[in-house]
Amino acid sequence: MPKVALYNISGTQVGEIELADSVFGIEPNKHVLHDAVVMQLASLRQGTHKVKGRSEVRGGGRKPWKQKGTGRARQGSIRSPQWKGGGVVFGPTPRSYAYKLPKKVRRLAIKSALSSKVLENKIIVLDELSLNAPKTKEFQAILNNLKVERKALVVVPEYNDNVALSARNIPSVKLVAADGVNVYDVLRHQNLIITKDAVSKVEEVFA
Repeated sequence: MPKVALYNISGTQVGEIELADSVFGIEPNKHVLHDAVVMQLASLRQGTHKVKGRSEVRGGGRKPWKQKGTGRARQGSIRSPQWKGGGVVFGPTPRSYAYKLPKKVRRLAIKSALSSKVLENKIIVLDELSLNAPKTKEFQAILNNLKVERKALVVVPEYNDNVALSARNIPSVKLVAADGVNVYDVLRHQNLIITKDAVSKVEEVFA
């Protein structure tokens, strides 16, 4: 079992904690990680693109000239695709880009992401994380105590108003509950800060 240091919000090591091998100690599967990130990014696409086909553009109600005898190519409408202002052929229309990977693949991906943070020594486990009031300054002080300078994903066991409101004004920090941990967020943040209770919840879900 991987063993990491346990810190308090003052940045002092207060012990060690063993992480479950099945969640935090596997060999990261890069291919599955890539598939999971592509899936998440595809699901975030709005898909609101839209162009008009020939039945939707304005005009073109009559045949521009007679079929024969003019010497010109036959035309049925001035809103055919080859005309300026005509409809677009096979253009984009509103659609959903979302799709799902198999459940086992999604679980392997999140475990690979968490294990990669352990291998890179980019995981910080806190004994607890609580604030008496929403204070961004106090939350920033916690990050300074932990020597966190780059992007950080903070994982707590459940949503807490004081902690969430304190963290939301810091651009480099994202706070999620344990049941909202996902591959994209874990990988795009250089540091993973997780509380001891959140570790237990994550292990309970993915072990």
